[in-house]
Amino acid sequence: MNTLKPTKSQESSNAIERMYTAMRHLFNRGFYKPMGVSGQTLRESLLLLRPEIYGSIADVNTELDGLLYVIERLPEGIEECQFINLTSDEGYKDSHYTPIIPEKRRRNCYRIDKDQMNIEITRGRSDIYDVLTHLTFLFIESHKIKNNILIDEEGITIREWMHLEEVVLNNKELSDNEREVLITHLANILGRTFIEVKQIAQSFATKENPNKFFNCIFWMGKLALNETLLNKKRTIVFSTSLRERIGHHIYGDKWANSIKEVLDKNNLIKRPIHIISANMHSVMNSIYAPITLSKEAKLNEGIALFELLSKKTNASLQKKVKEHASQNGLIYVKDTSGTNINVQIIDTAKINFKGSKYSFSKELSEATKPIIIVMDYAFGEQAFETLDELLKPFICKKEKIHHLNVESVSIMGKAGILQGGKGDIMIPSAHIFEGTADNYPFTNELKKEDLEGFGLNVYEGSMVTVLGTSLQNRDLLEFFHNSTWRAIGLEMEGAHYQKAIQSASKIRGNISENVKVRYAYYASDNPLETGGTLASGGLGTTGVRPTYAITQKILEQIFSA
Repeated sequence: MNTLKPTKSQESSNAIERMYTAMRHLFNRGFYKPMGVSGQTLRESLLLLRPEIYGSIADVNTELDGLLYVIERLPEGIEECQFINLTSDEGYKDSHYTPIIPEKRRRNCYRIDKDQMNIEITRGRSDIYDVLTHLTFLFIESHKIKNNILIDEEGITIREWMHLEEVVLNNKELSDNEREVLITHLANILGRTFIEVKQIAQSFATKENPNKFFNCIFWMGKLALNETLLNKKRTIVFSTSLRERIGHHIYGDKWANSIKEVLDKNNLIKRPIHIISANMHSVMNSIYAPITLSKEAKLNEGIALFELLSKKTNASLQKKVKEHASQNGLIYVKDTSGTNINVQIIDTAKINFKGSKYSFSKELSEATKPIIIVMDYAFGEQAFETLDELLKPFICKKEKIHHLNVESVSIMGKAGILQGGKGDIMIPSAHIFEGTADNYPFTNELKKEDLEGFGLNVYEGSMVTVLGTSLQNRDLLEFFHNSTWRAIGLEMEGAHYQKAIQSASKIRGNISENVKVRYAYYASDNPLETGGTLASGGLGTTGVRPTYAITQKILEQIFSA
């Protein structure tokens, strides 16, 4: 009897769905033990899925690149903690605790004591999914280490482990020879070659903590041993406050109101507004750098000027641009809401465009010259929360309601590409929301031909808004790319932004139905290429050209409107 078997992409899709269902259940429950029965579904689904970002998670050997990727996105010292509490903003910033901010994620974390780490979740459900997925990976890897060091059930360990324990617990300074001996021992424990371990140890090392990799491996193995031998299970707890607040736009509402209050205070609330989701440098530099650095601009034409500014050695030039901008129309709004999204408000009426490539296509009075709001990158579902709140009318102190005159919303971001490589550009024509039946076609004001003159590969087509980049695997991505979806890339915010725009313009009437929309992404990685995932490293200077190419085209369209 023939039975229809699910394809690999269907199995992967089912695994992702099970993971998210499990995470929502555990969140509502309030706590769980990741390596116990309650965490079994998450572990099994992740091992079945084998996401590209986590490399060889399903093998017996330790996955090194994936471990570095995860550690950079979790608070330092978390591998030492048996108890991990996910909380909302509950006042820890006003306590004696020193915030710990992960290197590659903007979230405040607090080491409560030697056994407990608190992680503040203020960016929505995507933030919770991100943390839980990374922790599941970390704990799976920790038990691989445990399996390689434990000789018997009495707790006897191999001598290589005892050597590592002595170095870490005594915080020993190591000579070059001693370091290589320890790396040799670790290679045996981790099931990796000497050169692989040596290279990853160098990637982990910091000036303050050259032995960071050794410490990480020891504490991962130590806590896994404690779970097995002493029944000291690691536990993840979701605070009551977090469970009550999640999904209610508390942080987004506070964030949006702070921006509107600044607009109102500076008499900008009635002006035409263009919103840009981008980083905190490309729009400012594109407008102000050619004006401020006229000498450097003559010697470095086009994007070469911004490549010059991107170098850390040119901090004095960057400072000069910021100072000029702050005196000529740029207002910096530092986030205090907990969203971790800073904002720049640019009053174009206060800019002297002499020396700039930008100019208005028609004569405008000061009252009709546009305001540009640049918001830093959101994270996953947070994109809907923040933009939805920003597009709502502003109720001022006199109880007057002001509908913002939003003329355009532009989204520039990093994304994974499914054809091409790092630094290439993607122009979406629709966002496909993974795991749902929701699809968002739209008219993109940016076209492929707009970005083709910068020496970069440009692709146009639909893009997948994924529930989490860390959960994507080759089978699922190949399905989206090769099927009639013909997806060119994947990212985490597009559908959420478009949902907010369509809701505000076509349903609720908060902004004009004729609002112009622009989306463009530059490729941070290609998860279908071996060694091409985010875990293989950042863009470096490769991202400068596409970033400024996209930014300049967005600004050209704003000024020529």
